[in-house]
Amino acid sequence: MFPDKCSIAEQGKACINPPKFVVSVTVKSDEYMVGVTCQKHKQIVSGKIRILQGEGKIPLGKIGFSPLKAIGTDCIHGNEEDFIELDRNFKN
Repeated sequence: MFPDKCSIAEQGKACINPPKFVVSVTVKSDEYMVGVTCQKHKQIVSGKIRILQGEGKIPLGKIGFSPLKAIGTDCIHGNEEDFIELDRNFKN
């Protein structure tokens, strides 16, 4: 599962945009996911990662942005009746 919003906060306010990219750092053959971001914050995230790499907080490596694609499915959903049924079964 991914967050439903961008990982960035500006001036103390969380970004409300949906994520468009998974942000990762690739070192040799290992890839590390470091967050998700929207299109608006892509450059800001890249700069912040470079700063953290310089401080040794994130491994030095290639920064990557992999596009996210939204999908829909009918098999994962919930409605009020589902929650009531779960509550009844849990109490027994």
